[in-house]
Amino acid sequence: MSHRSRWEYFRAIYARYREGDRKLKQVILNEFCANTGYHRKYAIRLLNGPPPSRVRQGRRRPRSPSYGSAAVSVLEAVWEAAGYPWSVRLKALLPLWMPWVRKRFRVSAAVERQLQSISARQIDRRLRERKQRLKRRMYGRTKPGALLKHQIAIKTDSWDVKVPGFTEVDLVSHSGNAASGEFAHSLNVTDIHTTWTETRAVLGKGETAVRDALEEIAIALPFRLLAIDSDNGSEFINWHLGRWCARRDIQFTRGRPYKKDDNAHIEQKNWTHVRKLLGWDRYDTPQAVERMNDLYSRELRLWMNLFLPSVKLRKKVRVGSKLRRLYGPAQTPLDRVLASPGVDPERAAELQALRQRLDPFELARLIDRKLERIYALADRRLSPQPPRPSVTF
Repeated sequence: MSHRSRWEYFRAIYARYREGDRKLKQVILNEFCANTGYHRKYAIRLLNGPPPSRVRQGRRRPRSPSYGSAAVSVLEAVWEAAGYPWSVRLKALLPLWMPWVRKRFRVSAAVERQLQSISARQIDRRLRERKQRLKRRMYGRTKPGALLKHQIAIKTDSWDVKVPGFTEVDLVSHSGNAASGEFAHSLNVTDIHTTWTETRAVLGKGETAVRDALEEIAIALPFRLLAIDSDNGSEFINWHLGRWCARRDIQFTRGRPYKKDDNAHIEQKNWTHVRKLLGWDRYDTPQAVERMNDLYSRELRLWMNLFLPSVKLRKKVRVGSKLRRLYGPAQTPLDRVLASPGVDPERAAELQALRQRLDPFELARLIDRKLERIYALADRRLSPQPPRPSVTF
């Protein structure tokens, strides 16, 4: 039966179906489904819907794509150079990166308009196929520390701060498949208010090494360090760090044991700033730590904090049994620092001039080059083996 014949048949039985009783409707519905091949639910929607017109309206012609292949290729290149951010962050960084996009890709005015007008939902659609290749899992190796544990307060509330300086800290291990021996760790520090993040590498989890790395990070931050919140690892719960915080008048708190949500901000940065770049390989030599610090203290901190926007949770709203999360607009950590009260004007002007001078694409290229040198120093014997390709017959 052709489409036109089905439509005429539908028009012929519509009035009789609507006027019939329950038993007659069941008979008509069975015949209608048998003759047309329609699914029963679809047939019920048709017969209970509005009356059919004399001529069936044709299907809407699909809209031609608004974004050409040139715009999509540039979008993919920016997405790759920016470290594969999700669509909302990618849309927010496009205007910031546009001066260098014009120089590098020589985009036309039409392509630039498409890149400026594309929505986050369209970005998801255009990049859907390539996004499926980037999936990994996480694990950690934290040994609880008992020393000073009862003298460091547990932070049971959420810091609702309006100024920078209140941070969360954590160590990310680079042990590979074996936890024995001494291996590298990445010390991550992220600011709650601005999301500014600094990272340094240390060999082992010695108390002095962790304290010295925090001292270096405190100097590198564009604002004064006011508070740190850590987990219960022995690398943080010790006299060295306790005296250092007391001497610098830094508030020192810790999360509850086995409650990673207490340090949710730094757990997220552990992925974006460490695991996503270095993976799960084992690094256990001073040369590897030196090259990691050369990356962390130079190109990576500038690339992440000056050019990559992030979103922050504003509030949670209870809607029935569900919890709805509302997020603010995507901004770079530098933009949040500049909008914060009490920022040194000279330091702010210096950071703004630095962002205008640096090329994010060049930074991404240098980061990739340094990462390749770091990968060459991994202990392959104790690192996870890549999955073997499956063979089908």
